[in-house]
Amino acid sequence: MPADAVPAEPPAGDALDGREAAQHPDDPRPAQEVLPGPSGELLTDSPPGEWVPDILPGFERMTIPLEVDEEGPNAATLVRPVRPGPDAEVVRGTGRVPLLYVHGWSDYFYNAPLARLLEDHGFAFHALDLRKYGRSLRPGQTPGWVESLQVYDDEIGSALRTIAQDHPAPPVLMGHSTGGLTLSLWAARHPGRARALVLNSPWLEMQGSTLVRLMAQAVLDPVARVQPKTFLKLPRVDHYWRSISDAADGEWSLHPLWRPQLSFEVPGGWLQAVMAGHAQVAAGLGLAEPIYVMLSDRTVFGTRWSEDMTAADIVLDVDVLAQRAVRLGRHVTVVRHAGALHDVMASPRPIREAAAAEMLTWLDAYAGEPAGLSTAAAGDAAGTGVERSTAPPYLRSRRA
Repeated sequence: MPADAVPAEPPAGDALDGREAAQHPDDPRPAQEVLPGPSGELLTDSPPGEWVPDILPGFERMTIPLEVDEEGPNAATLVRPVRPGPDAEVVRGTGRVPLLYVHGWSDYFYNAPLARLLEDHGFAFHALDLRKYGRSLRPGQTPGWVESLQVYDDEIGSALRTIAQDHPAPPVLMGHSTGGLTLSLWAARHPGRARALVLNSPWLEMQGSTLVRLMAQAVLDPVARVQPKTFLKLPRVDHYWRSISDAADGEWSLHPLWRPQLSFEVPGGWLQAVMAGHAQVAAGLGLAEPIYVMLSDRTVFGTRWSEDMTAADIVLDVDVLAQRAVRLGRHVTVVRHAGALHDVMASPRPIREAAAAEMLTWLDAYAGEPAGLSTAAAGDAAGTGVERSTAPPYLRSRRA
C-alpha cells in the first residue's frame, strides 16, 4: 500500500521508468509548496474549483471540499497530468476514456510514469487522494480514518462529476489494495456507472480465510464499538517500505509522512469497516462490468527481512485474493506476475513493463479503445518495448 514516490533522477526515456525530473519543462507554473512547520509536509486547499500545480512535476491538483466530521473539515484531492499549450482544452474535450485511480492504505497517488503511460495510450488519467490521506491529510486528523468505506462515495462521486465535465464517457476505475476494495464496493452500489475495473492487488479478504476474518471480528467488535479510534497493537515492520523505497532496496523516493516507513497505525473501527467490505465481497457483488485483477505470483510473510521480499507480495495473501476475485462479478480476468510486489505497478521495471503491456491489451479489448487513437499508435505510445503482435492470441485486443 505505497505512497508518494517522487523519483529523484531524470527520466531514462521509458514511460514506466520510476524516475522523474525535478522540474517539468511543459508546465511553467512553480511547483506547489507544502505546509511547513510542526505538522510536517501537509498541503493546503486549492482555491475553489481551481487547478493548481502539484508536488509531482507536470501534474496539477484540485481540492474537493467534503463535509465536516468530529476532526474538522475534510477534503479529497483530484490529481491529473498537465496538458500544456493552446490545444490543452481541445485535447481535454476529446472522446478520451476517463480513468480514475484510487490508492490503498497508508498511501496516495505517486506513480507519475503509470499516469503518463495511460495518458499516452489515450486515457484521461485522474487520481484521487481520499480524505485524510496524502494531499488530503490535514493537521489534527487521524490518517486514513473512516468508520465505513461507503463514506468515500462522496469524494468518488464528486471526482467523477468533475472529470465528466471534460470527459463524459463512463470511466474505468483503477484501484490498488484497499482502493481496489473501495472501488469494487462503490461499483456495486452504483451499477452501470463504470466502464470497467482494473484492480491492482485488491484487498478483498483477510489473510488466511473467511474463518480468520470472522474470528478477528469477534475479538475486534466489542472494542471498536466502544472506542473505534483505538489503535490496534499490530506488528509494525518496514519491510514493504524497504522493498519500494530508493532509500533501501526499491526504486521510489517516498514522502516521509504520506508513505511513512512504518505505515499508519490501524484504528479498530477502520479495520472493522474493511472487514465489513470483505464480507460483502464474500457474499458476491454481482458486478456486470469487466474486471481485471493483477497479482503477484506468491506471498512472502515474515517478521525478519529477507531478499525474497523484493520479489513477492509481502502485504496480502495473493492466493486468497485470487480465489476471492471471482466473487466480484461475472467477467473477471486474474493475471499473476512472477516476482511482482504488492503494488504490481511499482515492481522492478521489467515486471511492471510486462504487467503494463498485458493491462493495456486487456483495456483495449474490454474498456473500449479511446476515440482518435489507433491500437498501433497506442502500442507505440505505451513505450513498454513489447510488440503487440508478439502477444499470445488470448492476450490480443479484439481489434488488433
